[in-house]
Amino acid sequence: MFFFFNDTATTEIYTLSLHDALPIYGMQQEPAIGIIGGSGLYEMEGFAQTEERLVDTPFGSPSDALIGGTLGGRPVWFLPRHGRGHRILPHEINHRANIWALRSLGVRWILCVTAVGSLKEEYAPRSIVIPDQFFDRTSRREHHTFFGGGIAAHISFGEPTSAPLRRVLLESSLEEELLEVHFGGIYVNMDGPAFSTRAESEVNRKLGFDVIGMTNLPEAKLAREAEIALATLCMVTDYDCWKGEEVNIEVVIGHLQANASVAQRILGRAVNKIPALPEWPEHRALDAAIITPQDFWPAEKITALGPILTRFVDTSALEDGK
Repeated sequence: MFFFFNDTATTEIYTLSLHDALPIYGMQQEPAIGIIGGSGLYEMEGFAQTEERLVDTPFGSPSDALIGGTLGGRPVWFLPRHGRGHRILPHEINHRANIWALRSLGVRWILCVTAVGSLKEEYAPRSIVIPDQFFDRTSRREHHTFFGGGIAAHISFGEPTSAPLRRVLLESSLEEELLEVHFGGIYVNMDGPAFSTRAESEVNRKLGFDVIGMTNLPEAKLAREAEIALATLCMVTDYDCWKGEEVNIEVVIGHLQANASVAQRILGRAVNKIPALPEWPEHRALDAAIITPQDFWPAEKITALGPILTRFVDTSALEDGK
């Protein structure tokens, strides 16, 4: 996802180590909303920035410092998935660290903003797609789960995005004048960083996929494991290459910049429509997912997954090193 804004941080940056994080996610937190998109996305009307936080995770470093504050009275954390300055390629993104960091800060809903190519004539550049399905063409799936290493879990993923959160994005999008919005669709996730070949693009069209991108499916999988509801606002930037025109960064950036303020307005309205308490099915996704009996859970894995397993383990024991 590309958003090009001036990054003018005015608040102090704090570093949060894994050890420091233990008491934070062990305490009662006000449920927060996460927004994953481009750097500068947080520069929206009504957002009161209070801090930047560098979070150390068991899976390495997130893409960048997380930017925290309030929007409409709700706690919100922004994360630029490619880092400020867009310096991280899609296959280099540490999705596990990103989602772990957000969950450790109390995030229970994630709104994603991402650029996509269109595989259908009717999904024109500068239109919006709110997908309800994914197709996985990635190659590093071992990095798209928190589990393993002694705790086996298999999440239900037939409906990979949150239906009520998609509805929130739809309602917020329809308040925009002259904006073309497509509700539902299949997002096929490729690795990148190269754009599709024409043969690949034609096959994806024949298979019935609607849009193509490089980042959102791992975010959705990991958010579900972290019991976070997630939905995505896809910004169509091009027709991939099936229409005979090559995709280039100049075109992609031009369409994204044109829609940047639209995305900010939609997100601002969406935050105010999200309920105060995390009571959707996604917020209990692990109830029927973990197969390993708790007596067999390795202590080091419990510690590593502390923010994710708070409903199942006594986090005060983690703080005491027990």
